[in-house]
Amino acid sequence: MLFLLSAAFFIGSAFTITDYKERILGWGSVLVSQYTRPMMCETQCRAYGTEALPKGIISETSNLEMRPLWGQQNKKFPESDFVVMLFHYDGIVDQWKDFEWNDRAIHVAAVNQTKWWFAKRFLHPDIVSEYSYIFLWDEDLGVDHFDAKRYQTDNLAVVQLTWCNMASPRASICEAMSASRATLSKKSKYLSIVKKEGLEISQPALDPEKSELHHPITRRDKDSTVHRRTYAVIGKTRCNENSTGPPCTGFVEMMAPVFSIASWRCAWHMVQSDLVYGWGLDFELGYCAQATFGDRTQKIGIVDAEYVVHNALPTLGGVAAKKVQSSSNETDVRSMVIKQSYAELETFKSRWRRAVKQDSCWFDRLQQYTKRSPR
Repeated sequence: MLFLLSAAFFIGSAFTITDYKERILGWGSVLVSQYTRPMMCETQCRAYGTEALPKGIISETSNLEMRPLWGQQNKKFPESDFVVMLFHYDGIVDQWKDFEWNDRAIHVAAVNQTKWWFAKRFLHPDIVSEYSYIFLWDEDLGVDHFDAKRYQTDNLAVVQLTWCNMASPRASICEAMSASRATLSKKSKYLSIVKKEGLEISQPALDPEKSELHHPITRRDKDSTVHRRTYAVIGKTRCNENSTGPPCTGFVEMMAPVFSIASWRCAWHMVQSDLVYGWGLDFELGYCAQATFGDRTQKIGIVDAEYVVHNALPTLGGVAAKKVQSSSNETDVRSMVIKQSYAELETFKSRWRRAVKQDSCWFDRLQQYTKRSPR
């Protein structure tokens, strides 16, 4: 197409009479002046892909709110101002229609994918930048003791996310959402605590009597509103008031993290596109909590006042409905999932070490913080 247009131009020019030479030269001067830019433009930063656009037309961010096809916009959930997104890793979406809130949720389905796979592809920081907090939760959480509507706080917009499978128990977070128990809104007591305590990354504590605990720091302290460290002995590590990092402090488990939008912008970039289980991320999240805000031992915490139950259902590669004896095939699949998880953990750790070694401009900000008072 470019060749044809050029040929037509030169064919037309061959018949141009001399009287038009000055006009043609004039066009050249116009073109030169048209593309003369101020010096300030030479140093102006533009996002990749927007170089050809005038700055005022560029829309840099988006959100997850659905828009009407006609008429005025009807504000979704005006009383709570939140958006729900469900990640369906079994590909089943239609069977959720019996829930009253189904049509107001955003459904994303991809078979046999994990929530970190979904999050990396559908929760880019620019897409969720209008929200204040990201709740990236598994579906096997019991929320009977998580009351999100007790106290009014500032107008905090929330994206609540979970990944759901129809085999999950009906008492899980997916079921409880129909009673608004898992609706983390601007009236959330949880968020009022998070904001008051200055937490950039957090999670609700786990009920130790009903939950499967993998990390002592997530155990609920009945006498506390928030705790930031554990004093347990974990393997060869003896946690104490001098501990400065995971698993003793500065740690949340990946089943129910809550990110401020600023910390999520950092965490999203750390999520590896090809590592779907997210193992290893929890030990490095401190960098995202302290990059701008300060000491990770203070900016990451467990909220005891609002707690959940971790049912620990093996929904990926296993039986989800109940903890019953599974077939040998299901057991084999589940063992392969666990094996892959550990393999990805080692891959992530290796990549982290290599990245630290190769980046001569990077420095470890965590080393600049001295011991803080335990809380």
